[in-house]
Amino acid sequence: MPKNTLLSTNYTVEQYENLVSVKPPNKAKIADFFIERFTERYITPIRSAPKNSKHGFCTMAVSCLMIEALESFWDGLEETPRGKGACVFCKFFDRCKRFHSLRAYARQFYTNVRCGILHQGETTGGWTVHRGKNGKLLFDANGLTINATKFHDALSQEVVDYANLIKSDNCDPVRWKNFCKKMNFICGHSSKKNELAR
Repeated sequence: MPKNTLLSTNYTVEQYENLVSVKPPNKAKIADFFIERFTERYITPIRSAPKNSKHGFCTMAVSCLMIEALESFWDGLEETPRGKGACVFCKFFDRCKRFHSLRAYARQFYTNVRCGILHQGETTGGWTVHRGKNGKLLFDANGLTINATKFHDALSQEVVDYANLIKSDNCDPVRWKNFCKKMNFICGHSSKKNELAR
């Protein structure tokens, strides 16, 4: 994968490396790149789909990919450690206030929604998914029901929050280092070693 490989529509590997290698790194542009990458991959395909072709299962499948991708940036992981997928969702639901209603159900969510949809093409364990905007709750614990539209919308806000954190002058150095570490893994496909985190 050469340096001109696109990481998103407007950013190549080389362009990203240039943004991160200057002193100080151009964090505003890096945050823009991050939002663009996530928006193109996980947000626009769901939001731009015609109403009659939208489906809650597809929305939740994409949403689960978003969670794992966001957590890999948060922790600087190349990939989800084998056998630790449930932990990713536990950490995410615990960390993100918009999803606190799912904290006590994180492992069930992982098994019955994430793995159910990924491996079986359906939810399991009595969990259900709908996509209507009418429901007030992102998650109804009484019926083990997920509102896919609200869930995905909340995740989209988490992407923006993370980008704002990355570009903030008050960004925790660990978070910035983990972001760079994850991007090193991504860009590393084009060269053997990138030393982007300083």
